[in-house]
Amino acid sequence: MSNSLLAPGAVLALWTLIVLMWVAVTRFRDMAKAGIDVRTAPPGGRGVDLEGVLPPDTNWKSHNYTHLLEQPTLFYAVIVFLHLSGGNTDLTRTLAWAYVVLRIVHSLWQATVNRIPVRFTIFLLSTLCLFALSLLAVIATLG
Repeated sequence: MSNSLLAPGAVLALWTLIVLMWVAVTRFRDMAKAGIDVRTAPPGGRGVDLEGVLPPDTNWKSHNYTHLLEQPTLFYAVIVFLHLSGGNTDLTRTLAWAYVVLRIVHSLWQATVNRIPVRFTIFLLSTLCLFALSLLAVIATLG
């Protein structure tokens, strides 16, 4: 595995784009099944307008894509802070990779099974990794 603290961030960025492609493929497929033609859709339409129109499991992928653009933005900043302040250690790399693996597992779970207690547990574990990384970033930048 890479010794770069930035590698987990690059992997998560790539995963986010993979999920975006997954959203597009499933949305366009299910829009066609529902008889929705994007060429004749009214101006200003948004993905949220498809809630209740497309199957729930199609919308779950979109929800997850949105989630990958929320909390992980903090993750990207934190690993850059750590990288720039000399906080690239075995511990921070392990926490960063754990965060990424948990976010990928969270994506797969939310997009396919989406049982909330399990999804919340995965989210909580990833948040604890991010909290620890944030605390270590504060220590590294103040020290």
